[in-house]
Amino acid sequence: MSRRRDPIERSAEETDDLYDVSTWEPRSVVDRFSYGLYWGINAGLHVIVLLVALVITVYLFFSPALVVAQDPIVSAFFALSIVPALLLAGYIWYADITTNEPLGLLVATFVLAMLFATFAAVLNTIGGLAFDTATIVGAALFFYLIVGPVEETVKLLAVRVLAYRSKTFDAVIDGAVYGAVAGLGFAAIENAMYIASHVAEVDSGASLLSAATGIATVRALAGPGHVIYSAIAGYYLGLAKFNPQYAGPLIVKGLLIASVVHGTYNVTVQIVPGYLAATYPISGDVAFVGYVIAFDLAIGYYLYRKITRYRRTYRRIRADADGADHAPELTEFEPSQR
Repeated sequence: MSRRRDPIERSAEETDDLYDVSTWEPRSVVDRFSYGLYWGINAGLHVIVLLVALVITVYLFFSPALVVAQDPIVSAFFALSIVPALLLAGYIWYADITTNEPLGLLVATFVLAMLFATFAAVLNTIGGLAFDTATIVGAALFFYLIVGPVEETVKLLAVRVLAYRSKTFDAVIDGAVYGAVAGLGFAAIENAMYIASHVAEVDSGASLLSAATGIATVRALAGPGHVIYSAIAGYYLGLAKFNPQYAGPLIVKGLLIASVVHGTYNVTVQIVPGYLAATYPISGDVAFVGYVIAFDLAIGYYLYRKITRYRRTYRRIRADADGADHAPELTEFEPSQR
């Protein structure tokens, strides 16, 4: 989108000096000082935010770190708990048909998501005080109004502050890739805290192993959801970058979809498995695992369709530009055309 210009600038000749009239650039000492001060404050605020996030992370992660130090086997369960989310994020990265994203930027997004996750922990705790989460209505309001929006916003923020500004963020689908990585980082630190705090309440021995196995399984199922939700929000962030006139509404749309889906998962996962176990001859654990997988598959299919449509359109446009014949890319969900 082109820069808006003052009427004087629109009518002036190229040789007219409009400095400090309708245009501006740092020329004088005061100009350069103001310019440098602005960027210094801007960079300083970023550093302050990161330092605050780091301090909160260290504070919240101190107890889990002690648990891991005392029982190194817990770290193995933590690693296993993020495998499903890691595989899903890897698939989304692989599905990027344009150019591979720099490893350093992917790692930075992962780390930023881990740091910003602590903001979500604090805000969720504060927001939870306003709702009676012991009731269904109170819990639903808490998940839809606090947990979903807060967690999806901080994950998207991890993409927005760095990767989004990079020149390598040069395609809409890159938003889904970085969003997925942010979801992976968020899931990683969340899993670590849940597993460590749960294990810390257990005595030792066989009970410790059983507790670690159980909570790691639960967290392994929760991880892919974070990746899917933030990949959806990230896709719309990618659309926002290349449609600046609608950037705000697109970001809001992505966050709205991700937050509602996130909240719906948190609300229904506490109700539906119990109903299934009471209605059908299956255990509560089987009902829980089955429901989480079904929910993730349903929302994951929505994301899959968006990525597939992007890939198909990219191939068609590139083929048309090259003057080559093109057959539409098929998916396993579509019958072949003869």
